[in-house]
Amino acid sequence: MHAMDRFSSPTVCCAGVLLGLLLSGVVCFAQPQPPAAGTSARALVSDVIITGTRQVQAEQVKNMLKTRAGRPYDPQLVQEDVRTLYGTHQFANVYSDRQEDGQGGFKVYFFIREYPSKVEKVEYRGGGHLRKDDLDTLTGIRAGVPLNPIANKSACQAIVHKLNEEGRPFANCTLLKGGEAGDTEVIFNITEGPKVKVRDISFTGQAFVSGAVLRTHINSSRAFLGLLGGTYNQAMVEADTDALLKYYRTFGYHDVRVARELQYAPGGKEVTLIFHVQEGVRYRVKDRPTVHGVQCMPHEQLEVLSKIEPGEYFDQRKIDTDIGRIKHWLGNTGRNVKADAFPVYTRESPGIVTVHYQIEETPPARVGEIKIVGNDRTRRNIILRQIPLYPGQILTYPDLRQAELNLARLGIFDSSPDGAVKPTVTAIDSAIYPNSPVKDILVTVQEANTGSLLFGIGVNSDSGLNGSIVLNERNFDLFRPPTSVEDFINGTAFRGAGQEFRAEAVPGIQFQRYTVSLREPFLFDSPFSLTVSAYYNERLFNEYAEERYGGRVTLGRKLNDKWSASVGARIENVNVSGVGFGAPVDYTSVLGDNFQVGLSGRVVRDTRDSYMRATSGSQLEFSFEEITGDRTFPLATIDGSKFFTTFQRADGSGKHVLAIHSQVSWAGSNTPVFERYFAGGFRSIRGFAFRGVGPDVNGFKVGGDFMVLNSLEYQVPVRANDQIYFVG
Repeated sequence: MHAMDRFSSPTVCCAGVLLGLLLSGVVCFAQPQPPAAGTSARALVSDVIITGTRQVQAEQVKNMLKTRAGRPYDPQLVQEDVRTLYGTHQFANVYSDRQEDGQGGFKVYFFIREYPSKVEKVEYRGGGHLRKDDLDTLTGIRAGVPLNPIANKSACQAIVHKLNEEGRPFANCTLLKGGEAGDTEVIFNITEGPKVKVRDISFTGQAFVSGAVLRTHINSSRAFLGLLGGTYNQAMVEADTDALLKYYRTFGYHDVRVARELQYAPGGKEVTLIFHVQEGVRYRVKDRPTVHGVQCMPHEQLEVLSKIEPGEYFDQRKIDTDIGRIKHWLGNTGRNVKADAFPVYTRESPGIVTVHYQIEETPPARVGEIKIVGNDRTRRNIILRQIPLYPGQILTYPDLRQAELNLARLGIFDSSPDGAVKPTVTAIDSAIYPNSPVKDILVTVQEANTGSLLFGIGVNSDSGLNGSIVLNERNFDLFRPPTSVEDFINGTAFRGAGQEFRAEAVPGIQFQRYTVSLREPFLFDSPFSLTVSAYYNERLFNEYAEERYGGRVTLGRKLNDKWSASVGARIENVNVSGVGFGAPVDYTSVLGDNFQVGLSGRVVRDTRDSYMRATSGSQLEFSFEEITGDRTFPLATIDGSKFFTTFQRADGSGKHVLAIHSQVSWAGSNTPVFERYFAGGFRSIRGFAFRGVGPDVNGFKVGGDFMVLNSLEYQVPVRANDQIYFVG
């Protein structure tokens, strides 16, 4: 089929048909085709001749050209060469011509008029805050190059622009020499002016949100204590104005106007930025969005995917969500979809907007070869298992985006917060069959620095003063030991399998912990994960001292987007010492070493919208562990949290969150005191001392075998950027 497709173009006459037409006296014409390699259908360039150069060698000019002797003559390429020569700023005028050579080819002439003089001296006067080397790089002017008055004037403007970027809006540059064709010196006279700091930023006319919220959507900032940061940048202020316009239009303020005002303090070293906002009318959507251009199904089938209701305010975020649903729906049928939203505003209906979605789709395609670029250390299978596409299957385009998310989530490839740098997965035409319905998959990654060594110190009411040393490698490979010193230098030793290795030391006064763990997130390229760890903990309680060391193995599986499950085992020894006089039997019976083995299971349902700060959704965990050894007893826990957004600003920020948390834990009657439940502390019941809640015998806290904890927590953002919260 592929061979037939490649020769089924209407521009080609089949051999049998052509023979028949020739015998019947009919001529078969084909559309013009590019000549095959090695034919002489196009005239060749027999020579390239440079005229008019005196200061620059003709061979130097030829080296800049793409037009060469022996190549086909291309007038567009000749014009591109002319533009290239102009771009060097070495020539006053350049034009080209051609002449037949009498043998079917062309001689190509480049006529050049040079500037009459060369630069003998470059001088910068007054530029005290810019080094000469930086100025030379900025202007590109050196002694010995042809003097170009236009380039010299542009260089003067570049110096001013650089000083403006550094916060000097009053900078000026005058070209004392070098502006005339006969000059031999280039002298810049630079007036830098004072560096201006932003004293304050204010807004007028806004009602949609507060000025504090608007300030989070611009890049200009105030100087801290008048000294740190806050450098005035005119270009940034202009960009801030555009950002505010875009922000307002996102929420339906189509007619918004934003103007900036600068109020300089006496002396001109400080400025107050004032953004004057005229919000105008906030537009509402007249009807549900309509879909146009779809071919593979009725447009009504896609229109029902929209969540926009008639009469609600225009919201670009909801429109983007609609576009995503449409592309996902059609993409799962194997069609590559381009979808755009077109809001229509009319004078006849002020404050009303109609939204249309325009669809362009391509026929279904199949997956060809999967190509990976950029994985210098990471194994190919580590990347392939994150791509839910296989050669031969229908190309489902939403899976391309899912593959990008999967690769970014690994944390072993470069990803920037703005999305400018990230792993990319794209469908490209097959190199073997460019016109066939088979698309190759190109995966492009840029490997990140996956190793880290962190030092820290902290103090809290539960464990006192602690230090922290953490060595972490997110792209570890247990079975890739170094074979030479070069493996350490280039970073390939023990790297490339996507495993996570972590070694942690937490020395402290009341508590210390030392752990080593290795996690394989995809055991044998399966959906199962395996974690192996060894640990040593030491803790001083009010009643006794505990020393615990052992190991743990956990096998996990993510069942779907919400559910995950795991089973595990631990083997450890718990040493109890330092029990005070008069201690109850709960402590005296466990003095010394206590060996135990635990087998556990855990199921988790997680629908939180964020792991860092959830504002909606819930988390529910069921766990059970049966422990045997010196004693046999069970441990069971149900732990749940639910999050509600009770208030938010008009733009969706500033969310107030109510968090409800409940925990029910039960232990068998034979459970030793070091495995019982204690409450109190900032991780349990705030306002009580660590382990300060529970049964008491002779002044000793002995813990309980049943515990119910319930809490309500209310979170309120303190700052407009939502980075600091008050929690009650």
